Amino acid sequence: MSDKYLLEMLGIRKDFFGNVVLKDMNFRVRPGEIVALIGENGAGKSTLMNILFGMPSITETGGYSGEVIFDGQTVKVKSPKEAMALGIGMVHQEFMLIDGYDVAQNIKLNREDTKKTVLSPVFGHAMDLIDDEAIHEDAKRTLNELAIDLHEDTRVGSLPVGYKQFVEIARELNKQNTKLIVLDEPTAVLTEKESEQFLDCVRSVAKKGISFIFISHKLNEIKNIADYVYILRDGEAVGDYPTDEISTIRMSELMVGREVEILNRADAEQLSGHETELELKHFSVDMPGEQAKDVSFAVHKGEIFGIGGLAGHGKISIANGIMGLYPAAGELYLRGEKVDRITADDMLNRGLAFVSEDRRGIGLMLDESIELNIVISALKVKNRFLKKVLGIPFYDKKAAGEYAEEMLKQFEIKCTGRQQ
Repeated sequence: MSDKYLLEMLGIRKDFFGNVVLKDMNFRVRPGEIVALIGENGAGKSTLMNILFGMPSITETGGYSGEVIFDGQTVKVKSPKEAMALGIGMVHQEFMLIDGYDVAQNIKLNREDTKKTVLSPVFGHAMDLIDDEAIHEDAKRTLNELAIDLHEDTRVGSLPVGYKQFVEIARELNKQNTKLIVLDEPTAVLTEKESEQFLDCVRSVAKKGISFIFISHKLNEIKNIADYVYILRDGEAVGDYPTDEISTIRMSELMVGREVEILNRADAEQLSGHETELELKHFSVDMPGEQAKDVSFAVHKGEIFGIGGLAGHGKISIANGIMGLYPAAGELYLRGEKVDRITADDMLNRGLAFVSEDRRGIGLMLDESIELNIVISALKVKNRFLKKVLGIPFYDKKAAGEYAEEMLKQFEIKCTGRQQ
């Protein structure tokens, strides 16, 4: 591997309206190297990558200080378009794909091959037509290079999550000048088998000389895939190591700033004697693409209960069915009491909470404040954060604000304030 660096980010500092999120950060990547960037939520990983990629969230909030050197040249990337022109690609945690388009159309999006018409010599490129055959042939070549068993004509909306990741990688590689690809939590929603396939794909691409920045919370994956790891805590680099010289336990300790206690499996198994909180008997859920059939299990008090399975095999539907978001059949018991009619309101009232895998579409109201997102369920279901004036309920902004502030501190939510 070359001693020359493809990317150097030196003395990077960034604040959002006085809230410092990066403090004199140094970060380097060599050609063909897979470098991991890890840290707790809010450590500054995404901000550092947004600086590299020229995201509007950086340029519209006063920019940053420090120096970015890419391929031997000092650069000040002001937009994703400029980053892509330099040869920097990014596969975001939230897919940037169009479900109604096929694989080839997504790979070639905004870079479509065209063919001239009889009017092109007179009116220029505006009269060219999209060359659909060339688009699909080019996409097919890229997919074959990656050894991905995926047809270029397949509609993206019908693909499992893991294959959507492959499409994102193929799109970046199809750009002729790609030198560095940022992967933001690429395996967060993949099964173990899908993750293995994806990581094999990344390794094969890196051998061709393309570098990767790999952001993940899965430390075992970091050990298996990365050549080097940078560890962030509270906006600062607290360690950088060749991955073969640091254990996952040490990575964890550097991330959180304290010793990490490993739970003994025997301790967890003792919970099986505790009272049952939730029990399903022959439970089925009719969720499109994720049907579950005849599922039975019990969850005990204090227990962390895991459900695994391949994409589309029903694991996601179980939680959705328990919360009444999709039609369910079978028996459901909460603390020994049978629930005859499963609705979201009723389950919330009974003390269940739901964190959806679809944060952008279901989990959060992106146009509303952090405060309202925190209190909305309790407001609607429990009538909390309401005060009556002459018998008319009004939003109790003081109580909601105090609670939101408490949550910001407890969960260390990095923000400019609860109204952001």
